[in-house]
Amino acid sequence: MKIYDAGKCDIAVIGAGHAGIEAALAAARLGCETVCFAINLDSVGNMPCNPAIGGTGKGHLVRELDALGGEMARAADAACIQYRMLNRGKGPAVHSLRAQADRRRYQAVMKLALESQERLRLIQAEAVEIGLEGGSVRYVTTATGARWLCRAVVICTGTYLKGRTITGEVLRDSGPDGLAASGPLSECLKSLGVPLRRFKTGTPPRVNARSVDFSRMEVQPGDEDPEPFSFSTASPPVNRARCYLTYTNERTHEIIRRNLERSPLYSGVITGTGPRYCPSIETKVMTFPDKPRHQLFIEPMGLDTLELYVQGFSSSMPEEVQVEMLHTIPGLEHAEITRPAYAIEYDCADPLALRPTLEFRDIPGLYGAGQFNGSSGYEEAAVQGFMAGVNAALRILGREAFVLRRSEAYIGALIDDLVTRGTNEPYRMMTSRSEYRLILRQDNADERLTKYGYALGLVSRERYEAVLEKYAAVDAEIERLERTHAAPSAALAEKLASLGESAPASGVSLASLIRRPRVSYADLAEFDPGRPDLPRAVAAQVEIRLKYAGYIKRQLRQVEEFARMESRPLPPDIDYAAVPGLRTEARQKLAALRPESFGRASRISGVSPADMAALAMYLGRRRQ
Repeated sequence: MKIYDAGKCDIAVIGAGHAGIEAALAAARLGCETVCFAINLDSVGNMPCNPAIGGTGKGHLVRELDALGGEMARAADAACIQYRMLNRGKGPAVHSLRAQADRRRYQAVMKLALESQERLRLIQAEAVEIGLEGGSVRYVTTATGARWLCRAVVICTGTYLKGRTITGEVLRDSGPDGLAASGPLSECLKSLGVPLRRFKTGTPPRVNARSVDFSRMEVQPGDEDPEPFSFSTASPPVNRARCYLTYTNERTHEIIRRNLERSPLYSGVITGTGPRYCPSIETKVMTFPDKPRHQLFIEPMGLDTLELYVQGFSSSMPEEVQVEMLHTIPGLEHAEITRPAYAIEYDCADPLALRPTLEFRDIPGLYGAGQFNGSSGYEEAAVQGFMAGVNAALRILGREAFVLRRSEAYIGALIDDLVTRGTNEPYRMMTSRSEYRLILRQDNADERLTKYGYALGLVSRERYEAVLEKYAAVDAEIERLERTHAAPSAALAEKLASLGESAPASGVSLASLIRRPRVSYADLAEFDPGRPDLPRAVAAQVEIRLKYAGYIKRQLRQVEEFARMESRPLPPDIDYAAVPGLRTEARQKLAALRPESFGRASRISGVSPADMAALAMYLGRRRQ
């Protein structure tokens, strides 16, 4: 292959999936000349696993990314066809927005965003080599011999890196949806010393809606008054699609058990580690033998197609077994498969080799993001791509790196988990992974993070000022409610009784009434003649702050303690072998990962509280 000089750029992004999109857009918007390589331009923003954005924990990530100036939320609002707020029956900390996307529309929106962005070139090419000079990133070479000089590279290869799809006995070197896999780059990364391992994920079958009997399924409608993902979306979204719910049964499970020896998962064909929280239907049946049925969600791929995803039915069984299994399920007795399910194995990096900026510790200028870092999911990929793209650009611009703490964002918890604790399976974000759920809600992501997006230069002054005005209105209304009192009356007593609350013996502030568990801000409208006409988002923040004031105050104290621990730096030149009292495992882990702070050191797997006490004593003596 003849190498030719294709040009130069500041940052090369390898991959144009959900991580690559955000990395490339963020880098270009920060002023860096950026090139984004996609193995196939029809793969930009692809959704091979499910046609949806958001979900439990994931919806938080999308909102946080939007507040920082990312693209995913805006694209979702331009392409989504059904919105549902999950966990409405629980507290606001775990409310999570999920929306069905028109898959092809979403891809078109994202591809146009890349094509339209100044300082960004989108090129169909397979990156096969990353070259170093003096130990730092110097160039990227493509399969056609084009060599691009660059100063940083962000790897966002998703499931393409040495991708292999598996359907029963049929194994193919392939990326998702039959697209080409990337092979040579994996060998190049190994030669550079990047620690790689093998993970696996799966996809469900797709069926033709003409062959589905929806009358035998439960309708899953969207919300009556849906909320958008992006804080900047002015008009409310419109639900234009329906989803359905059906279930497996004992006949389905018997077919799986009877064909278990043909399952690549159990025959030893699949060697990669799969996601624990998104298992195949075979794994569900074998792991929970006493469960009589498993939920399946029937989700449309878009408005201009009859293809449906059978979500929850991920499988690597042979195609004919998949057909037999599907035909036992209510509503799918005559379903025609348009695309069989498959498992896909791929190479990814050990995230313990990364800094909190997502730059490789031993290779300056090389960054990783998304499934390449061992995570799963579109949303997890997107936020990592954004952070990697931002930090690559800041490095080139000579600006301070951008790292979010666990106490500031789910994004901070996700990246901290990966680079500090590592992962032995595809990592998925869940609300339970954060210690600060009550203050890291999806509804207040704009209050928490827009200031950072503005400081970076990725959020406009107008948008930032709008956020300041919004929360000034929240504060003003809370102050007004504290001052406004309702006198005892028969009407108030009757209203409170209807809500299951007792009447006050004397005059009481409206704020005190809203703090009661069963009383909402809207319930008191008739007793509040001076109430201003507030936007829904402002009214929601008023109610949440009043109801959860005590809990929020307590969690903020925890954040202050966390900040003290996190801000206590660890000298980079510590010889951990010389620290008395450290166990061997702790010495090895600390020396290998070189944590920047006490807080990060304390979260490393294998480092105990006793190790941290020994380290603190040693540093205290060293300072004296």
